[in-house]
Amino acid sequence: MSLIIYTDGASRGNPGRGGYGAILQWGGKEKELSAGYKLTTNNRMELLAVIKALEALTREGLDIQIFTDSEYVVNAVEKGWVFGWEKKNFAGKKNADLWQRFLRLYRKHRIRINWVKGHASNAMNNRCDMLATRAADSGNLLTDEVYEAEYYAQ
Repeated sequence: MSLIIYTDGASRGNPGRGGYGAILQWGGKEKELSAGYKLTTNNRMELLAVIKALEALTREGLDIQIFTDSEYVVNAVEKGWVFGWEKKNFAGKKNADLWQRFLRLYRKHRIRINWVKGHASNAMNNRCDMLATRAADSGNLLTDEVYEAEYYAQ
């Protein structure tokens, strides 16, 4: 049996307020995750949704199917781009902090990342979008410390 994870990220402006949403499904059970950030980007939230879902796991070595509407995340992993970026120490790549965090988690499992069309007929993707946008619009926003440090250093 595979663990199924649906994820989505959102931002109100790019950069702007953002949020992520994730739903984990295993054996008839579901767990929802979401949080909002004061200043971030859509790509960071898309990737953070995957990371937070994987960080929520208590076991290693799982077969996992991840569904996301982020071509950025799907292509980076499924086309192997992120492994090339890693070999070059992420030189010149955005979101290196998150990609490094992702790879540590990715290597603990057997993961396949699948693209789904966003804002379409996939009910789980739509739920993740609702979680992400609600988190971005909430009054309880976290600080994306790495992004803000880079943003304000410019």
